Amino acid sequence: MVIVMAPDATSDNIGDLVELVASAGGEAYVTRGVSRTIIGLVGDVERFQDLGLAARPGVSEVLRISVPYKLVSRENHDSRSVVSVRGVPIGGDNVTVIAGPCAVETPEQTLAAARMALEAGASLLRGGAYKPRTSPYAFQGLGEEGLRILADVRAETGLPIVTEVVDAADVALVASYADMLQVGTRNMQNFALLQAVGDAGKPVLLKRGMSATIEEWLMAAEYIAQRGNLDIVLCERGIRTFEKATRNTLDISAVPVAQNLSHLPVIVDPSHSGGKRDLVLPLSRAAVAVGADGVIVDVHPSPESALCDGPQALLQEDLAELRDLAGTLATLNGRTLTPAPGLQPAPM
Repeated sequence: MVIVMAPDATSDNIGDLVELVASAGGEAYVTRGVSRTIIGLVGDVERFQDLGLAARPGVSEVLRISVPYKLVSRENHDSRSVVSVRGVPIGGDNVTVIAGPCAVETPEQTLAAARMALEAGASLLRGGAYKPRTSPYAFQGLGEEGLRILADVRAETGLPIVTEVVDAADVALVASYADMLQVGTRNMQNFALLQAVGDAGKPVLLKRGMSATIEEWLMAAEYIAQRGNLDIVLCERGIRTFEKATRNTLDISAVPVAQNLSHLPVIVDPSHSGGKRDLVLPLSRAAVAVGADGVIVDVHPSPESALCDGPQALLQEDLAELRDLAGTLATLNGRTLTPAPGLQPAPM
């Protein structure tokens, strides 16, 4: 059950409701938005109905939610959300390209990749300073040095930063540099980390776990939302199946399914799902065509020497095609390719 507060509801109104719900043996989770506050209730719904919540001061409406992910559900928030990352929108009428190196290696490599990202039509820069790898002997990232490099490249290019955080203890540090925090596939159900990024006050990119159902993915998003942060973008990055021809299997149907179930924006990672450079553009085309709110792709100036995932990174000659396909398909869907900060959108 969710209580939607009126715009003029006071802190006392909210506090009284929290106490009332607690008296009925329930828990109340308060989420304060720009213009509205919502209170998610956990407990015996039948007991809550006896409290006369709709008639309480400051209450606009009371909604009974039938799904377990109450705050991120479309039942709670009928219109699709738009998440702003340092002024760059994801969702709504926008198709947003996020691009950059899988891992930050050097200042020169990261700046070159950021310039490639701009050529590819990107409005956000991805780059990993912390890399959770299957092998303990693989490159694990530069840590804070990598974050400093990303900040310098942001100052040079104007591209806001999306970067992964892998440990709850590092959230404050990463958030001090990043514009958007990424939770990777291996950490989708790291609940302490989800709660920590929910408390960080930054937008969150939540990748689907490689073996997670869509409901489990949305429940992970609920952990973040429960901490008062609804600025969440879901990312379908492929799931593990029996198929060995690709690194993972892109579940393209997850995009409309998640959009029907949740108000959160949904983007696709064609680089990690396919795992091969020649699959990235076709999978990007499929993602935008099916209605994804954006794509996140790997680019690298010298993929043959990359310390992480070089075989899936796009080359210089691929960039214009990515920009053109994203822009063309966005227009066909009645949407606009999100311009980089400081640039005007191309005419439709």
